[in-house]
Parts: sequence; structure tokens; C-alpha cells
Amino acid sequence: MSVSLPYVLRDGVEADIQSALEIDHRYETDFVWQVQVERDDPHFYQMTFRSERLPRTLQAQYPQSEERLRIALHDEHCFLVAAERETGDVLGYLAMISNPAHHLAHITDLVVDHAYRRKRIATKLLNIARRWAREHKQERLLIELQTRNYPAIAFCQASGMTFCGYNERYFDQQDIAVFFGQTVR
Repeated sequence: MSVSLPYVLRDGVEADIQSALEIDHRYETDFVWQVQVERDDPHFYQMTFRSERLPRTLQAQYPQSEERLRIALHDEHCFLVAAERETGDVLGYLAMISNPAHHLAHITDLVVDHAYRRKRIATKLLNIARRWAREHKQERLLIELQTRNYPAIAFCQASGMTFCGYNERYFDQQDIAVFFGQTVR
């Protein structure tokens, strides 16, 4: 018999930022999304994305950012935390930026502490983000991921999100970003 984890999901506050940054952001993967771009003709580009098995398990660190969390604190955006019920310890968080001109809610961060993954915390945070987006008249939800964060890519796909774009040098380390989206109306 499994014991349920006693936690609450709530709006994040400024005092949660440091705790969110201190959770274990690492992840492991045996796969990455490989991007191949063919430019045989100056008027024709072909991109191919496929999952590739790595020769060994990759240990990676999620690119956390205090600045993104501070931006998400503003009333027009969304910062959610999953906190342990009794201690208040942050177990995970979601940061989302609203873009009303494009009716788009952009998830910049969705992280659960390494020790608390596979307990549906990320799913519950994502469901609240969807509801928040609808309530704020956003029509689409978008999330950004590194191509090497295969666990997050698989999570997004399992959550009903579909691939909708990429950027070759998006993150600070010049990593490739892939974007997954979903209609939320």
C-alpha cells in the first residue's frame, strides 16, 4: 500500500523563490532529441527531430533562474508551488508568463525536486496552470524545454502537448529549445 504525499498546491510568494532554487533540479536521461537541419537550397529548409539513445546515461542540471521566478511573481503572470503540508518545504514549482497580445501562457519552468518525482506533482501543477490560463483568457499554453531534457519532453507528450517549434540558441548556454503547446480554451 502506498502512502500519499501530504502536500498543497498554492500561489508562490517571494519567500518561496529561494526555496524553489534550492530543490534538486538534476535529471537523468538515456535519450535526447536530435535535430538535423538540411539547407540544400537557399529557399528550402528541412528539419528532422528524432529521439536518439545516448551511449551512457546523461546526468544534467535544469537551468534554473531566479529572474524568471521573480517575473512570474507579478499579478499578470503565474508562479505556483507544491509545498509539503506540515513543513512548507517546496517540492516543486511552475512559472508561467502571460502574453495577452497573443493569448498565450508561456511556461518557463516546471520542476519537481528529484526525490519527489513520479508522484503526479508536475501533472497537478500543469492542470492548475491550464485552468489559470483559461481564467485569464489565454487560448494557448506553451512550454520550453532543452532537447536533452527527454524526461520533460516525454511528460509533455503524455500530457497532451504537441511539438510546435524550436530555437537553435535559446538558453543561456546556447542550447537548443523545443516548444510544446496546447489549446486551453
